[in-house]
Amino acid sequence: MLVTLKELLADAKKNKYAVGAFNVPNLEAIRAVIEAAEELNSPVILQHAEVHEGLVSIEEIGPLMLDYAHKAKVPVAVHLDHGATFEMCVKAIQIGFTSVMYDASSKEYEVNRDETKEIVKIAHAVGVSVEAELGHIFTSAVGGGEGRGSDSSEDYEDLDDVYTDPDLAKHFVEETDVDCLAIGFGTVHGVYLKEPKLDLDRITLIKDKVDVPFVMHGGSGVSEENYKIAINNGICKINYYTYMNKAAGNAVKDFLESRDAEAPIFFDEISLAATEAMKKNAKDAMAIFMNP
Repeated sequence: MLVTLKELLADAKKNKYAVGAFNVPNLEAIRAVIEAAEELNSPVILQHAEVHEGLVSIEEIGPLMLDYAHKAKVPVAVHLDHGATFEMCVKAIQIGFTSVMYDASSKEYEVNRDETKEIVKIAHAVGVSVEAELGHIFTSAVGGGEGRGSDSSEDYEDLDDVYTDPDLAKHFVEETDVDCLAIGFGTVHGVYLKEPKLDLDRITLIKDKVDVPFVMHGGSGVSEENYKIAINNGICKINYYTYMNKAAGNAVKDFLESRDAEAPIFFDEISLAATEAMKKNAKDAMAIFMNP
């Protein structure tokens, strides 16, 4: 069933679990995520990232996401991830998405605040939830397609300059009225090339100031122990894509390598192998996010 992000995260916040938010730039990914969620009886979020417009447009993939959400046996929010423009956010709302993320985190605080506030007014007027970001999420050189260029914690002299400031987060939420906030505490978009430097205590410090659900971006590749600490400290939504996508790629590679050199290769078989791998990977992640 189709629901808003606000509805999903209110329950997650109350009961100390996180809802997985999976980017789905193709039909195989949509099917994999919905099937995994239904088998676990877990709520889930289907996301379209604006940077994936080069893979598939929101006009093409959005109606498919909404159709699967409507028919799902579990609650499903359909969300725009890392919307960089007003135009894209409005387009998502018009298509029927139940939440949008407006990401102006690379801009000056005042600009981020003011632009986010305008998106909130537009979205809330039609019952759509809004996510914003304050702080910085690092981007891996490998598979970091959601970020703003490749960087790492080593690129900054003082991590306090890029991690989310608790006092600033308080002012930002009060002034914008966002429904949830993506916070920076050391996670990375893309494949982790080394052990991340996570400031998990920062989540608690922000929670002491701000009473909204928090979002972890760069959720792929975090250890099970750190997932659970982050969830218990206040994370309610975890964005997950890179490692699920990687699992599909590896499954296709293994399938092709297992075939006789003379045997014909059919795309439908490759598609099924990729879907099954994504489903298993997503299901494993969801099981952790449920925080049993």
